[in-house]
Amino acid sequence: MTQKNLDSVDLEILNLLQHDASLTNKEIAMKLYKSIATIHERIRRLKEQGYIKKIVAILDRKKINKNLIAFSHVLLKDHTATTLNRFETEVSKFSEVMECLQMTGAHDFILRIATTDMDAYHQFLRNKLATLENITTVQSYFVLSEPKSETAYPLT
Repeated sequence: MTQKNLDSVDLEILNLLQHDASLTNKEIAMKLYKSIATIHERIRRLKEQGYIKKIVAILDRKKINKNLIAFSHVLLKDHTATTLNRFETEVSKFSEVMECLQMTGAHDFILRIATTDMDAYHQFLRNKLATLENITTVQSYFVLSEPKSETAYPLT
């Protein structure tokens, strides 16, 4: 199902939940002038259809001591399906890896890595990432500030 199959109420529910997933069905119903049962059924359907993948709390990374964010660009030696799948499976096991994105262009993957500090990143690189097979190059960039960090997709 594509976005064009969603009506304005579905889109507003998704928008509200993207900005505050702690809203109750009652609170959403009041905001949209709908019954609680209607909202409950629509949210259930949106989950079943895969529009809502999961509901999470977004933490303040600095309060949980994840002070260093790195974007590491990874180039692999070969690009067989087996090699790509193996890399994705193995890198996904590392708790420091927050995202693994396969890319077009000069690098095969970009990893978003969260660690406490540069020493922790160094240990991650040497003792985890560098142990994976078929890596040619890892080039890392470190976040200095976050002027914008958004999780909600625009729906209009």
